[in-house]
Amino acid sequence: MTHSVLLVEDDPATRAQLAAIIDASPALTLAAAVGSVGDGRKWLAAGGVDILLTDLGLPDGSGADLIRLATQQGSVLSLVITVFGDEEHVVRAIQMGAMGYLLKGEGATDVERALSELVAGGSPISPAIARYLLTQMHAVPADGDETAPALSRREQEVLGYVVKGFTYAEIAELAGISTHTVSTHIRSIYRKLAVHSRGEAVYEALQLGLVRPDG
Repeated sequence: MTHSVLLVEDDPATRAQLAAIIDASPALTLAAAVGSVGDGRKWLAAGGVDILLTDLGLPDGSGADLIRLATQQGSVLSLVITVFGDEEHVVRAIQMGAMGYLLKGEGATDVERALSELVAGGSPISPAIARYLLTQMHAVPADGDETAPALSRREQEVLGYVVKGFTYAEIAELAGISTHTVSTHIRSIYRKLAVHSRGEAVYEALQLGLVRPDG
């Protein structure tokens, strides 16, 4: 089974490089390689896209808006690849539903691995972004937010694995439960957090202090 990728990148050289990486992967097909939010919207509206690989700083807007549209479709996974590693861009992309966040400069093998990890249920993140997220987690008060929803001990455990980017199968093995049970717990977590994607769940977990870097 191959997965169709919509690539949105305004720099022609970078776009060609990323398109070549996608074309070289037997598990991926390139639906289109475009350079603007407007063109990205058209391809998302047309359907048939499994993955959105997008830059954030585009000439006619932000790639975060495309991520929001992809998230609304429900079946499109979004992966950011950008030069922006600051709080504003990272948090907005996650809020919009991004499932992974790469900084430009990653090698071809790293980009292909990230795309493969994404479709396998993971959340690929560049080391610098992972450090930022962990720093944010350290900054959360030990007792968390008084308004945080009540999660069971098992749900807290599963949420911790979700934040760390493990796939459902990996969570099942680590927690000693079935993948079906993992799915059940994650549905419950999403409902309690009032979110609809892994990215939103990670963001809320960090904001509410529901998980710790060591747990």
